[in-house]
Amino acid sequence: MDILSLLLISIPCGFLGAIAGLGGGIILIPILVALGVPVKYAIASSMVAIIATSSGSAAAYVKEKLTNIRVAMFLEIFTITGAIIGALLTVYIPSKPLYFIFALFLIGSLVSVRERMSQEIPVVEKQDKLSAWLKLEGDYFDERIGKIIHYKVTNAVWGGLGMIFAGLAGGMLGIGAGVFKVSIFELLLKMPPKPSTTTSNFIIGMTALAGASVYLFSGLLQTYLVAPIVSGMLIGSLIGARILNKLSNRIVRLVFITLLVYAITQMIYRGITA
Repeated sequence: MDILSLLLISIPCGFLGAIAGLGGGIILIPILVALGVPVKYAIASSMVAIIATSSGSAAAYVKEKLTNIRVAMFLEIFTITGAIIGALLTVYIPSKPLYFIFALFLIGSLVSVRERMSQEIPVVEKQDKLSAWLKLEGDYFDERIGKIIHYKVTNAVWGGLGMIFAGLAGGMLGIGAGVFKVSIFELLLKMPPKPSTTTSNFIIGMTALAGASVYLFSGLLQTYLVAPIVSGMLIGSLIGARILNKLSNRIVRLVFITLLVYAITQMIYRGITA
């Protein structure tokens, strides 16, 4: 594949990843494999590209106070724990049934998010004690609505357990777990769609940084693949970061649901063909 083709393929992946909080790898890897790139090289290139996507959008999101760093730091502990456990369990547990288990979880998430399409901002009347003690809350100016949105995060314990599950998915199946993380932010922690997306992007970048070092020393990072892919993903993520806050939460959820359906399809396909 030539550099221009890789660049043009990567830009929309970075754009959608920044909008939906998925990192873009779940879109990029199947495309690269379909075009003849060996799957291990595709995964390694995607891992580095996710760092670019996260870094490209993180500065803008943090500046606009869309990213909730306190929530991200709390949940990252659980995500990394799950990823380590998942990587260790991979040796003992066959991956084939796992694809279907995780697909069922995503189907449940799809139904729940679909039911909340008409809800612009979730309302949390009362936090649980742990969430209140950790001060898991935030605010941001929503350009679409034209006002400051204050929100409180709840169910910190369940959110942490959910992030272990997301880490397991990433560690055991070698996939980007952003689709799980955004679902947990919205459905368990009751965060609005935009902070859910941006905080997921923030966490994904930190997680991918650790994974990329493994691929670097294993020799799977190919410069002719990584350079144009990272450039394209970075361009796409910067564009996505600029327009996210101008979109309605309904549109953000719609993009996420579309990619969620795509992820479910990929899970079932990989489970059948594993």
